[in-house]
Formats: sequence, structure tokens, C-alpha cells
Amino acid sequence: MPIRLRIAIQKSGRLFDDSLKLLKDCGIDLKNGINKLKTEADNFPMDVFFLRDDDIPQYVEDAVADIGIVGENVIYEKNKKVAVSEKLGFGKCRLSVAIGRNEPYADCGFLQDKKIATTYPVLVQKFLKEKNIRAEIHEISGSVEIAPGIGLADAIVDLVSSGSTLFMNGLREVETILHSEAVLIRHPELGVQQETILEKLLFRIRSVHKATHTKYILLNAPNENLGDIISLLPGMKSPTVLPLAEPGWSSVHSVVN
Repeated sequence: MPIRLRIAIQKSGRLFDDSLKLLKDCGIDLKNGINKLKTEADNFPMDVFFLRDDDIPQYVEDAVADIGIVGENVIYEKNKKVAVSEKLGFGKCRLSVAIGRNEPYADCGFLQDKKIATTYPVLVQKFLKEKNIRAEIHEISGSVEIAPGIGLADAIVDLVSSGSTLFMNGLREVETILHSEAVLIRHPELGVQQETILEKLLFRIRSVHKATHTKYILLNAPNENLGDIISLLPGMKSPTVLPLAEPGWSSVHSVVN
């Protein structure tokens, strides 16, 4: 059978929609089956696995999937043997320490001998060790922001995007542990054919990212103004200038930032 590249993405959650959009923008058409655990691309040698985000690094390390899309926060928390091939520019957030809105805070010494609720105990423990702080970590899954309000913890460490969830729960952000975004990870040792397919995928991804920062401009102008126009629209290399049927006029095509 022909070799296909196996990619793991979130089956639900904050990276799901953007991951599918990226594949679509790359011109990859997926068969109906988004709600299944696996689907195939019709026009690209790729199979897509829909998994829990926390499990994706393990699947890639075990070579069940060749590549995966996951947040950097998950990679560092799980600490699996995977390599980052590309930063994807979406799913940007930060892993932050938050405390009660009215709590006095001078520096991270506030956390000394405190209880901290989080779903990222590895990253929190590393942060505390670097700051030489002793604290009690409570590992919980989901709804971390309610922990101070119910007396479970004095502080939390959780992912923050806009900060609205913290605000609604009477919390404020005081320290940032990690800045994170979605990345494409890979198994360190892919076969030659998988490497070839991955390079084609990376070329498409980079092209999509480059295209988001450029515009294609087409205009018609009298020839006596072409010098001024070209100086304003230099293009990526040089504009294309084509004569029109009407004498003395040309069409100018340029790709600009």
C-alpha cells in the first residue's frame, strides 16, 4: 500500500477548529468523518487521528502517529521524545499564576507555603524550583479557576488567553510561567517516504503563513505614471507590467506586504 503520513490533532478543544482550518488552507480535503477517531484526506497522502490533546505527544513518541498538532504547554508538561517542526501561529496563550483579585502581591515569594491548583504539575514544580519556593501542588483536571473560591487552593496556575475567565472568578494574573502556541511535532525518526510527504506539507503550511501577510494588487494605469507606481509597489521581486489593448495604458500586477 502507498505510504501515508499520519497526523494527530485534537478531537475537541481550543486547537481543533484552527487545526482543521490549517489543513483546509493547505488544500487538503478530508473525507466526512470529523466526529470519528480517524479520517483520510482525498487529495493528499495523509490520515488524520482525532485524539485528546494530552495524548498526542505520547502517540507521536510511540510512532502511532508520525506528526501532531499540539500546544507547546502540553509538550513541556508531558516531556516526550518528539521534535518541533514548525510553529503554527494560532492557539497563542500563556501559562500563568493567578490569585484572588484583592490579595496583596509583591513577587512570587507570595507562593511560599501556599497551596497551588493546576493541571500542569510538572511545569509548576519546575517554576517553583527555579524560584526556590516551597509550595503544595494540587493536581486537578478542569475548572481550575474555581479552586481558590471553594478553599481548595490559595493560587492557581492555568492557561490564559484573554483573562476573562479569571476576572469572572475573582482572580488576577500575577506571573507568567510560559508563553505557548500550537506547533507541529514529529517523531524524531521518520521513514524516507514520510519525510518527503512531511516536507510537502511544511511547504504548504509556510506558503499559507506567507500568504496571510501579503496582498495581490492589480491595476490599470497610463504608461507615463508607471515609474511612480512601480516605486510605490515594488513587489516581492518586481511587478509584472502588461500592455493593454488601448495604446498608452498598461496593467500592473504586484504582490506586496
